[in-house]
Amino acid sequence: MNRTIVFIDGFNLYHAIADNPLFRKLKWLNLFKFAKCFVSPNDNLVGVNYFTAYATWDPEKVNKHKIYVRALKSQGVDVILGAFRYVDKKCGKCKKTYKTFEEKRTDVNIAIKLFETAINDLWDTALIVSGDSDLIPAIEAVKRSFPSKRIGIVIPIGRKAEELKQVADFHKKVKLKHLETCQFDDEIDVGGGVKLKRPASWK
Repeated sequence: MNRTIVFIDGFNLYHAIADNPLFRKLKWLNLFKFAKCFVSPNDNLVGVNYFTAYATWDPEKVNKHKIYVRALKSQGVDVILGAFRYVDKKCGKCKKTYKTFEEKRTDVNIAIKLFETAINDLWDTALIVSGDSDLIPAIEAVKRSFPSKRIGIVIPIGRKAEELKQVADFHKKVKLKHLETCQFDDEIDVGGGVKLKRPASWK
């Protein structure tokens, strides 16, 4: 049986949802159920990996994110955390430099996990949910090293990812129905008498 593993670029998927007012109520997404939408019933889903980072400067966002991470872990999703860094950026219009936060390490963490799991022969097919072209070198390296393994791209809703499509063995597209049918219930029981509720701003 074909073993399939899924790698989800959390912020790439999140912004594809959050940036469109029509989709913003679909953030309470059960990623294990979502991943299964793209795996054949005849295949064995051997793992779902979610790569993200906490926006530590905003306690309210961190709290919602931690609730979401706990919900995902209750479904067997592996969570790999990166971090935000304070960086200097230059305005394209006025050319002035300003300080902002930038998410770091997600593409590196995905690359490491992709290679690590390939070396240990944990999968036959990998699905990467992302539209980030920074992942191209990692995909190409794994394909060179393990030519029998297949790597597919699942493109977040509203994204094109033409460059990624060129290096992948195949690609699929996230559709609205995938987001709508894979929502957690508004309240979920994660065991031990603990129940998690969908954040009010995600309703």
